[in-house]
Amino acid sequence: MLISYAPLWHTMSEKGFTTYDLKYKLRLGGSTYNRLKNNESVTTHTIGLLCNYLDCEVQDVMCRINPDSKTE
Repeated sequence: MLISYAPLWHTMSEKGFTTYDLKYKLRLGGSTYNRLKNNESVTTHTIGLLCNYLDCEVQDVMCRINPDSKTE
């Protein structure tokens, strides 16, 4: 099972937030930002901060990808 943060970028776009907002207004560290961009693990604390800042739910920030699913 893998996690994708594609919903985060979609939610940010819909709500008019930019990566600048994450880095400088939310004060998200560069390494955490890179982990999100590369679909790597981040802490639940970070997910909570994102949800609070964007006023959204967890599913608006991340989703599960099943690598075993067959797509045709």
